[in-house]
Amino acid sequence: MFFQKAFTAALVLSSLSAQEKSATPSAAQFAFTNLFNGKDLTNWVDVNTSPETWSVKDGLLVCSGKPIGVMRSEKQYENFILVIEWRHMKAGGNSGVFLWSDAKPSGNRLPKGMEVQMLELEWPNIHKKRDGSPNHPGYVSGELFGAGGMRAVPENPRGSRSMSFEMRCKGKGEWNEYVIVAVDGAVKLSINGKFVNGIREADLRKGYLCLEAEGAEIHFRKIQIMELPSGRAADLGMTLDQQKK
Repeated sequence: MFFQKAFTAALVLSSLSAQEKSATPSAAQFAFTNLFNGKDLTNWVDVNTSPETWSVKDGLLVCSGKPIGVMRSEKQYENFILVIEWRHMKAGGNSGVFLWSDAKPSGNRLPKGMEVQMLELEWPNIHKKRDGSPNHPGYVSGELFGAGGMRAVPENPRGSRSMSFEMRCKGKGEWNEYVIVAVDGAVKLSINGKFVNGIREADLRKGYLCLEAEGAEIHFRKIQIMELPSGRAADLGMTLDQQKK
């Protein structure tokens, strides 16, 4: 029921925003595709990590966290629903998934894209402010923000970032489920069964997915995507190919 509601919402958004030449396909034509098969790294391309960073153990995708960097999807995606399950294995662990990314690392070894943050709950206490007080709790529950120069409008602003209206992520060793609906530069994020965050008007709307290694071990056990009808990215010059020109 939850996926049906998420899909229906995404399809309505896509249908309203897309200027399609033909009628929108029926819901029966849509299905989820596994981006992780539980056996190997098919569908993924290393960008700037190492052969030891990503591995498959007991059906899980294991990221060592080192060195800092990303691997990207083989394909670029525009409008989609992404379901991803993850767990941190160390207190204060840091990771994330990038949407609509150029997969070109910059000075901090991370690319441009819309980052969907995956932080372990102890991160604010381990990475304190200069005065010794804990960092802002908004970091740790699916914060959304444009990384590497991407611009967007936050739904629940914390500066240029959007923080979740509820803190729903679980701590180290526990599985979390993100359902990410991405349509025409807008992102809606569900954490463990409830939509609690959003961001819109991203200035890049078609690109790669990137999984992030950033210092600590993290596991993934489900990565599934449902592609939706194309939207206005090409019309607005907001694809990677167009921004290269």
